Amino acid sequence: MKQTLVTGNEAAAWGARLVRPNYIPTFPITPQTECIETLAGWISDGDLPGTYFDRMESEHSVMSAAVGAAAVGARVFTATSSQGLLLMHEVLYIAAGMRLPIVMANISRGLSAPVTLWSDHNDFLDQRDSGWLMFHAENNQEVLDMMLQAYRIAEDPRVLLPAMVNMDGYVLSFTDEPITIPSPEMVEEFLPKYTPNHTIAKDRPVTVGPPVLNEYTFFRAQNHVAARNALEVMEEVMDDFDRIFGRRYHLVDEFMLDDAELVLVTQGSMSTTTKAAIMEMRDEEGIKVGLLRLRVIRPWPAKAIAAALKNAKAVAVIDRNVAPGRGGIMLPEIVETLYHLDTRPLVSSFVVGLGGNPQTVHKVKEITRKLMDDLETGRPRVEWNDVNVNDMEGL
Repeated sequence: MKQTLVTGNEAAAWGARLVRPNYIPTFPITPQTECIETLAGWISDGDLPGTYFDRMESEHSVMSAAVGAAAVGARVFTATSSQGLLLMHEVLYIAAGMRLPIVMANISRGLSAPVTLWSDHNDFLDQRDSGWLMFHAENNQEVLDMMLQAYRIAEDPRVLLPAMVNMDGYVLSFTDEPITIPSPEMVEEFLPKYTPNHTIAKDRPVTVGPPVLNEYTFFRAQNHVAARNALEVMEEVMDDFDRIFGRRYHLVDEFMLDDAELVLVTQGSMSTTTKAAIMEMRDEEGIKVGLLRLRVIRPWPAKAIAAALKNAKAVAVIDRNVAPGRGGIMLPEIVETLYHLDTRPLVSSFVVGLGGNPQTVHKVKEITRKLMDDLETGRPRVEWNDVNVNDMEGL
């Protein structure tokens, strides 16, 4: 193993390099381009023998090529962002429906119009019903580690679904952080060579993605069962990852929850800022506040989330995304998860940080104090932390 400073893009590229992919179809888009540039440089220098790097004309073509390569048994990696991920959207369902364990890094960027190059989570979360496994990294070490785990989980015969590892654009993609890069020998112990049982071959003709009618429900049910199986597989893989690499992960990240009466629910890089604010509020004000970070988005780890929040008195779901006319995307998922508990916490909603608007320690403290007010009044709130939506009605 070696320690070094790398950006989030480079961390994703290192993850791809260590798993030894057979095929990497690519198309550049800010802020993802550095990831594929890094891989292209390694391939040009001969550091990735046996990997074919394919430059496509669009992201739709990238995912179409990934599907074709995976269908003949190749281990496939690609990366994208924002509008590029949306252009892939049609083919994401095909990859999941064909049970192809493609792994893709997504570098979150807000969606146009208007155009922003900075991050929120709408591009990533817009894919949550596509059938892909979905992971969200907090830092660059986790980007690399999730890449390795994603291949092991996706290629497990009980799962066989594509997987997406998300990081926040700019905040992680272009920020240098110290990470530990494992040796190829350790990765080989953790992730064996991919040997698929079901592939397209010239000497064994098969029909893939055939037209169906009554059978369609059966195939969709298989996809659903595979996603549910993934939760158990994830636990096994994370145990093995800890044994080999010495870093422990869980389905959700719990921070100072043992005695927490107030819980902030986050995902992505803003979780680090939130943890800093929590430590300050505990040390300086004695506020019993903790954090639950959503690390796995699909399949939805309902039992782990409910267990983590069962003793909370009030919860603030901090969404760096928005479903216009509905609100934060993760709010209803958290509320539904808690609905059947004997004692349910009060749940408030905060939409923050769209298009890269900074989520600061000050803002986290402000949200926490508002949550304390909500607990006192017994009434949850739905609020945009960066703008007063009510003043804009009718515009």
